[in-house]
Amino acid sequence: MTTNPIPGKMSSNQKYYLGAAVVILVTLVGTIVAYPQLPNIVPIHWDAHGHVNGWGPKWSLFLYGPGLILGIVLLFSALPWLSPKKFEVDSFRATYLYIMMVIVALLAYCQLLILISSLGFAIDVSRALEGGVCLLIALLGNVLGKVRRNFYVGVRTPWTIANEQVWNATHRFAARTFFAGGLLGVIAVILRAPFWLPLTAILIAALVPVIYSLIFYKQLERRGQLN
Repeated sequence: MTTNPIPGKMSSNQKYYLGAAVVILVTLVGTIVAYPQLPNIVPIHWDAHGHVNGWGPKWSLFLYGPGLILGIVLLFSALPWLSPKKFEVDSFRATYLYIMMVIVALLAYCQLLILISSLGFAIDVSRALEGGVCLLIALLGNVLGKVRRNFYVGVRTPWTIANEQVWNATHRFAARTFFAGGLLGVIAVILRAPFWLPLTAILIAALVPVIYSLIFYKQLERRGQLN
């Protein structure tokens, strides 16, 4: 027995788009409010030691912030229409939009860091950004096990794309490595560990599932269990 949606009640998919729209609006308004106080040239890139090594005109912050976020939302909206049969995102659309929202939140966080730094506040942008990326990895790990075979998100190796069983097993495994690697990275940032340590944690978290997918595929191949 299926349950019809309650009339007038917003679906989870609509809530994600509404959340993204709110983030875009807040980022846009925040940039507009800060704009008169910003110098004509603002920092837009930092090295691993927190030193600025890239600059841009202050108007470019509208492109890097709300503009880029809007582009990501439009891209995530268009990709499902391009999916070939048997690789659609419909079966996990809520998870797909959750991933979109996590990326949107990270981009808004980056914009906030740039604005704070450009206004003259002392902040270690590289360290703060590294923590944000590690948190993103942990949040992705929270849902990776729900991602079904597709060409856009997830651990897309030749072996996961070729076999659905390998895809599902790899993503259940990757969910654990991403969450653990991201969490360890966040802790390392909080404890002010060397810059390379959190980066190493998330690189290992991403690389190990790739190797796992190859090994698992070859095991199924030897057993004649590939379907």
